Amino acid sequence: MKSLNRVGMRSVSLPLSADEIVEFHAARLLLLVRICGVNGRIDGLTKLAKLDFFARYPDFFDAARVAMADKDSGSSPQSGTSEAVESAMVRHHYGPWDKRYYHVLAHLEAKHLITVTKEGAGYRLALTDLGRERAKTLAGRPSFAPLVSRMEEMKKTFRSKTGTALKKLIYELFEEEVGRRPMGQVIRR
Repeated sequence: MKSLNRVGMRSVSLPLSADEIVEFHAARLLLLVRICGVNGRIDGLTKLAKLDFFARYPDFFDAARVAMADKDSGSSPQSGTSEAVESAMVRHHYGPWDKRYYHVLAHLEAKHLITVTKEGAGYRLALTDLGRERAKTLAGRPSFAPLVSRMEEMKKTFRSKTGTALKKLIYELFEEEVGRRPMGQVIRR
């Protein structure tokens, strides 16, 4: 349990976890837009969140990949190993969600790494030139290799699926783990 000081701030004597650091989430989202986006762009927060779900939950991605391979071509995808959840998400109205998205996206935009533009009823998230450069640098770091590899497989698996199609897939395949989970409750495997 984390202690709070009199003004509600975390005690400085407690170590931070990676999950509490905005740059941790910013780096993952930069890679997601670079690798899984189309020309460095993802259309819609729903699509971003559902792709991020599969990036954070490797076991769910492996199950979805197998299910899609069975549906599409009957091919035999590589079986994945059980991995810990990188950073938990919660059940929201439209499936997995992280309340920090707005904060992290604002951080990325303020750092001139992405642009966020209103497109109809949704938002378009696009890498800037600086964002492309930084995402390329991150992708080349050994510490990000497993995540980059998973995202490359996600791009192949989900190709041009929309956010809504990914949401439906998640509810179909993970009804108990996600669909039946109460709103705001952490999604666990």
